Amino acid sequence: MKNFQIIKALSSSSAITGKAKDDSSMFIAGGTNLVDLMKKNIVAPDKLVDINGLDLKKIEFLKGKVSIGALAKNSQVAEDVSIKEKYPLLALALAAGASQQIRHMATVGGNMLQKTRCSYYYNTDMPCNKRVPKSGCGAIGGSNRMAAVFGTSDSCIAVHPSDMCVALAALDATVLVDRAKRKTRN
Repeated sequence: MKNFQIIKALSSSSAITGKAKDDSSMFIAGGTNLVDLMKKNIVAPDKLVDINGLDLKKIEFLKGKVSIGALAKNSQVAEDVSIKEKYPLLALALAAGASQQIRHMATVGGNMLQKTRCSYYYNTDMPCNKRVPKSGCGAIGGSNRMAAVFGTSDSCIAVHPSDMCVALAALDATVLVDRAKRKTRN
């Protein structure tokens, strides 16, 4: 793993500014997927922007809907009494998706954005369009027993790695961008 700098973001705008200053920088919260990718030299950011200090950890029930912050821990959501009562499929998916140690570190936002678990993505000697755009998809003509059956494209047949996202799709959930992010983009 190469050396990198860590910047602690104190606001959404400072997080976006910190990331924008360096194309190779990446956000980090729980780091359960990112650190593995860094150890394997699949990604090598010069800078990590730590967003754990942002106020994005809340679970709120409003007008019959739930709003879950991107930094809410998977364990926090899975163990929430109201989530278990109103959205048991989501609670079960999060509880089944990883070990207890990972659930205590992993965030909902990171769960949604995690990289594929396709073996070709993790093998830097093989082509992978998700890792290196336009390099090809080794799984299409190679070992693809665990690849997607539908929802594929000519450039990738990897499945999405998140059990939580499958539950959200089954619940017909809508993912919204945080208002603070929208304000800083304008």
